[in-house]
Amino acid sequence: MSEMRRVTAICNGTVIDHIPAGHALQVIRMLRIDTNRSNPVSLVMNVPSDKMGRKDVLKIEDLELSQEELDRLALISPHASVAIIRNYGVAEKRVVELADELVNVASCTFSNCITQNPREPLPQKLRLVSREPLEVRCYYCGRGQDLNEIIENIL
Repeated sequence: MSEMRRVTAICNGTVIDHIPAGHALQVIRMLRIDTNRSNPVSLVMNVPSDKMGRKDVLKIEDLELSQEELDRLALISPHASVAIIRNYGVAEKRVVELADELVNVASCTFSNCITQNPREPLPQKLRLVSREPLEVRCYYCGRGQDLNEIIENIL
């Protein structure tokens, strides 16, 4: 049986493929995609994938992700592939790469960290300790960061 296309093609926008299964809603929240916008956002969850077993796919019309948004995406989906679509074709592919240091991507989740003090205007720095499993720590206080809390503290 041939594979059926589950979501229609988009004219212009971004396709994020290879999101870990069940994490697409976190990606939408993390990228601050307005779900009340007039342009369509297509979401397919738990589809079969030869590479991952199961995956999510997100298509966002009339939006091209910036490098800052790709840095945020890397926290949830470091192996995602991002295609920029123009006039129904892939115009470019962008790389999602989890950096060793995340500067001004998310704030530390520890309420007593020096970065929480408004009189100390420090950049928000998180340090990557481990990629598998993902472990991120605050550069200043050394506190480990919970991924769900990081999503809520995206700058």
